[in-house]
Amino acid sequence: MWASATSGGFRFLRYRRVFISPVPIAPTSSPPSPSLLTSSRALAIMDHSNITSSSFASFAHSGRSGGRGRGLEMRDNLERSRGRGRGGGGSGKDKIDALGRLLTRILRHMASELNLNMRSDGYVKVQDLLKLNMKTFSNIPLRAHTVDDIREAVRKDNKQRFSLLEDNDELLIRANQGHTVATVQTESLLKPVLSAEEIPVCVHGTYKKFLESILEQGLKRMERLHIHFSCGLPRDGEVISGMRRDVNVLIFLDVKKALEDGLKIYISDNKVILTEGFDGVVPVKYFEKIESWPDSQPIPF
Repeated sequence: MWASATSGGFRFLRYRRVFISPVPIAPTSSPPSPSLLTSSRALAIMDHSNITSSSFASFAHSGRSGGRGRGLEMRDNLERSRGRGRGGGGSGKDKIDALGRLLTRILRHMASELNLNMRSDGYVKVQDLLKLNMKTFSNIPLRAHTVDDIREAVRKDNKQRFSLLEDNDELLIRANQGHTVATVQTESLLKPVLSAEEIPVCVHGTYKKFLESILEQGLKRMERLHIHFSCGLPRDGEVISGMRRDVNVLIFLDVKKALEDGLKIYISDNKVILTEGFDGVVPVKYFEKIESWPDSQPIPF
């Protein structure tokens, strides 16, 4: 990563400023040794209005299995926002995309700390969101956006992460799944699955590096309320709700056996299959099969 010297610090050209702690240097006629500069500790500063450092710390934490985790989502958002500058530029598409990603963060994870009035089914008032003193990843204040921008972000979201609701002449919005906030109640948010015939395919996408841990401990919901499954496969780069496109391991759930043993399974408005598991875990005995992806080779377990 390239950096250029500025007064009082270094600027990383690709991303953000890093400040260097003062380094005591004895008087000398020669310039300071570069090793003295590199030996001091650097502190990266994140500037995001109305979000505390603890919020970013919680975003940075990701689980080893059982779903994407907030850390991976935050990494994606930061990577996508690079190169757009700090002046709030970018195309209209960029602005709406950045708005949608921030809405996802807020509605899934931040309602409590932002004191949003969230219903048990996950809905909050759009006007309450637009009053928040926060900026999107395009550096545009939420207050500068409109209700129409919110509608466009919902319409253009390729995974259909949101639902809108008109209630008493007020517009409400919710994330369809992926919550960590305890305000949301599963029965209010999701539709129960009562038979295996309702979901012929129920598959969890993950990565080979996590498989050993999963086979030891089962699929865990980690910080989220639910473990996520998809009702389809990510063929030809197609966007599949409930699964990342770059997964390389597929775990298929034996839905019939799981339901018979009392596992509660639900489906969201955007067709993501979810379960709280048994005490937050789906045990390995409910795995029907495991395959590598995309070559679909069986993995013994």
